[in-house]
Order: sequence, then structure tokens, then C-alpha cells
Amino acid sequence: MRIVDAVWDDRRRQGIYADLTNVALDSCTGDWCLYVQADEVLHEDDLAPLRARCEELLGDRRVEGLLFDYLHFFGDYGHIQDGHGWYQREIRVIRNGIGVRSVRDAQSFRYPDQRRITVAPARARVFHYGWVRHPRFMQAKVREFWSHRMSPEEVEAAHGGREEFDYGPWAGSPGTTGATPPSWRPDPGDGLGRVPPRGRPPGSVRRQRHRDERLKYRLLTGFTRLTGVDLNHTNHGRVLKV
Repeated sequence: MRIVDAVWDDRRRQGIYADLTNVALDSCTGDWCLYVQADEVLHEDDLAPLRARCEELLGDRRVEGLLFDYLHFFGDYGHIQDGHGWYQREIRVIRNGIGVRSVRDAQSFRYPDQRRITVAPARARVFHYGWVRHPRFMQAKVREFWSHRMSPEEVEAAHGGREEFDYGPWAGSPGTTGATPPSWRPDPGDGLGRVPPRGRPPGSVRRQRHRDERLKYRLLTGFTRLTGVDLNHTNHGRVLKV
């Protein structure tokens, strides 16, 4: 492991995430670059197949990146969000040295002219735990997130007046069985993953409904589950069947 020092420039707001990702990208060597954010985990059962997949596609220059399937854990370590608005797939491996850059808030990768890259399925998963926090810590994260995108007055108006994040009726989210990577376990003393299953936290103010609770998104989610057609925004280009 090599740590690369860089400067965090608050003037760049959410763009700093891509800036620093590109600092790391420019320091990479090798044929492929694997990108994992701090709240993401790869399942150890996928590591050997992923390496084999990179070797298999190394000579196919059409493949500029690999597309991973996402599991978005929400509220605790046993429920996931898979409705519309929760991206189902994203690029986490890119071919090195082709000029691809991290874009926006480091969500994904594109060429400097915003052209999307051609990808192939990675046949591997990303376990995303960014929404698994004690409600108090989750509320602090939400405020910090929006502080890079709004003025302090806007953040206070939209997210002030509450100490804990209201997960809403997340108990209705799909459950998972044995989905936690086997080499990683939550610490029973960390205070995470203990979220009241329904209703607002005591003393909280009335919240706006989460996106997945709104009729429009429920209809879009139902359409996707019925037809298999994913209507979410995507950052990747053509997906090769290789």
C-alpha cells in the first residue's frame, strides 16, 4: 500500500472528490485500476473470479471498464434498497492509461469530453454500507454531504432541527441472507445497525418522504421489477456481452 498526499480544496465543493480520485488514478500502475470507496466492500468470494475476469479481458481493447452489481444496505446490515433511484450497477474497474477520469463527485468514470466508456460485466458485487449508521451519525453525515452542495443557510433550512436521521419505513425493504462478506463483521459495540424499524425518532421534526416512498418512484420500481428494464441514470456506455 502506498499513501499519496494531496490537498483538500474546499473551494472545489463536491468536485474535490473527483479531483483527489484522479490524483490517485494518476499514481496507479498496472493494466487495470480498481476503485473502492471508503463505505464499499468487495466480497472475498468475488476476488479470485474478478482477477480472472481482468486477465480474460486484458487483450480485448474494446473493454474500457468493468461494471459491478451493487447492494445498497439501508438502516442495518440486513436490509437493502433496490428501488428506482438506487443505482444497480456502476464502474469500479477501468483500464489504465486510456485517459479516463473520475467525474462529478467521484461517482463514476468518463473521458474528459464526458464520453462514456464501453464496459463489460465484472461478475462481481459491491456491498455499499454508506447508509448503515446510528441515526445520530447518519444525520451528521447528511449535513456534511449537503454542506458541499448548499450554502450553510440552505443546509440548516433543509436538514436542521433534528438530531437523528429518520430512516422511515425501511423495514419494508428487501431483506438479505448471508450477504455480509464473511471476513467482515459489524462490531457489536459500534452503535451501528440498531435503527428503529418504523416511525420517527423521538423528538424529531416532520421529515420529507424518502424518494423510494413517493408514488412516482414506486411506480418506476414496479415497472423495473416487472420488466427487468432498469430506468436509472447510468454513467457507462455500451455493455459488451463478453
